[in-house]
Amino acid sequence: MAIKRTSHAVYDTSYHLVWCPKYRKKIFGDHQIKERAEQLIHKICEEYEFKLIEMEISVEHVHILLSFAPKHSIGEVVRIIKSISARELFRVFPSLKHSLWSGQLWEDGYFARTVGDRMTRDVIEKYIENHRKLKQGPAQLELKLR
Repeated sequence: MAIKRTSHAVYDTSYHLVWCPKYRKKIFGDHQIKERAEQLIHKICEEYEFKLIEMEISVEHVHILLSFAPKHSIGEVVRIIKSISARELFRVFPSLKHSLWSGQLWEDGYFARTVGDRMTRDVIEKYIENHRKLKQGPAQLELKLR
């Protein structure tokens, strides 16, 4: 993936996120619900400028690989996708509320993992270790008065 820029950050991040419907109900066995959920997640990611790299909606859980600007926390991104998709899926498929006893579509939790390509943990550890050994100059330039 290419390095991305915002007005205040340069970044190259990818996250693998996984979450499940409440009670691990197999609601995505219904092809219409699964298809609509995929469309919604694509639309939400586009609207919020999250780069959706890959997605798989299984019968009982969702896997997403995406990238987003560091101004967003992982929890915030998950909350946005889960809340908007739940509201819309309940609107389009009102019968879902009856199969989910609590009236909530998603489990509260989620799984998150950062993903790297060449920047593995070992590479970063060595970089920090080597950086520590470098002789540091003054934090500020000194003014020499004549």
